[in-house]
Amino acid sequence: MLIEFSVTNYRSIRSRQTLSLVASADTAHQEGNTVATEAKDMRLLRSAVIYGPNAAGKSNLLRALEMLRQLVQNSSTATQEGQRLPLTPFLLAGQSREEPSGFEVVFELDGTRYEYCVEASAERITKEWLVAYPLGRPQRWFEREYKPDKNACEWWFGPHFKGERKQRQVWQNSTRSNALFLSTAVQLNNEQLRSVFDWIVHKLIVLVPGVQLNPLLSLEMLRQDDSRLRVMRFMQAADIDIDRLELREEEGLSSIPPLMQGIAGLLNPGQPLGQQRVWRVLAWHKRVDEGDEVAFDLFDESDGTQKLFEFAGGWLRALDSGASLFVDELDRSLHPKLTRYLVELFNSNDNRKNAQLVFTTHDTTLLDPDLLRRDQIWFVEKNKERASHVYSLLEFSPRKDEALERGYLKGRYGAIPLIGRWEW
Repeated sequence: MLIEFSVTNYRSIRSRQTLSLVASADTAHQEGNTVATEAKDMRLLRSAVIYGPNAAGKSNLLRALEMLRQLVQNSSTATQEGQRLPLTPFLLAGQSREEPSGFEVVFELDGTRYEYCVEASAERITKEWLVAYPLGRPQRWFEREYKPDKNACEWWFGPHFKGERKQRQVWQNSTRSNALFLSTAVQLNNEQLRSVFDWIVHKLIVLVPGVQLNPLLSLEMLRQDDSRLRVMRFMQAADIDIDRLELREEEGLSSIPPLMQGIAGLLNPGQPLGQQRVWRVLAWHKRVDEGDEVAFDLFDESDGTQKLFEFAGGWLRALDSGASLFVDELDRSLHPKLTRYLVELFNSNDNRKNAQLVFTTHDTTLLDPDLLRRDQIWFVEKNKERASHVYSLLEFSPRKDEALERGYLKGRYGAIPLIGRWEW
């Protein structure tokens, strides 16, 4: 599970900003909204929400986490020597433009806490280290740091880092200046680091602006009898007026909606478009005055229903795998009750794999003590330096019975837009 994520000098973020999923001592919703770690020394939150005005930097916090995930996944395989990394520092201050961006993730996996840190500029990785805490005791496995005066990296391997000296030398020498050692060593069959690599790449699911949950996951579940029932229960629990969903195979694209045509090529790669067999989703409704049913193409349903279907596969997959899911603007095209429903799926003891949900939203109806604990509510706003500042509701010590939605809309916690007067 994710414990905390920190970022420095990335896009609108200048100084170090940290989002923590460590639960406070508050006992509210402790059984549903929090979970004890295997180490038993703390409880973690199953979800968190982030509020703030437009352009405050909420999305950049998610982009930063996705940047770290992509660096781990791709730096050793998709990046060539001399190729610039897609990193943008804080550009509104001269000093920041010349400094590296920093990313640090802390998580627990199989009872062991890990801290992994990367600092990088567009030209190179400037620092990288990994610390593990088996039985709560720190073990620094490896560290590298670029020394400009020597134009070279200094390396250090701890006594608990496995591998013979010759193996370590191969992993070290194979790590390019713009690639991560973690990624390179795993590509060269380092098994000790594989679980850390896999957690970052596969257990962090980040939906940044412009990226949606892939509807193919939902389509694939409809193809399987047992999974189809789960998708239907997911939809019907949200009070969607659909009696059943049918996945129908059709040939050609002439009658397929444009959005579905894009999916057709993914389902049938390599085939000419006119010969492809595509999967079409039909939503069946009972007639109000007769006992029979009528089918509508899913893409004739409301935007909210389509959105919920897109969510179904990814949402259930995240819950099944115990992933940490980050979603930008969760409430887009959804009724507030549907958004609440999606959050409640994570804030539940039925969330047996302890999946986590972190999302940004403008839906203030979620500022409800019956849904969220105070430590699950976060804000982002710009400071005087026009840089993003991330902070928790706990900084305001709200009363347990405080009307959080009213307080936020009145500006008690900041992170609201300041609307000026427009002169005609």
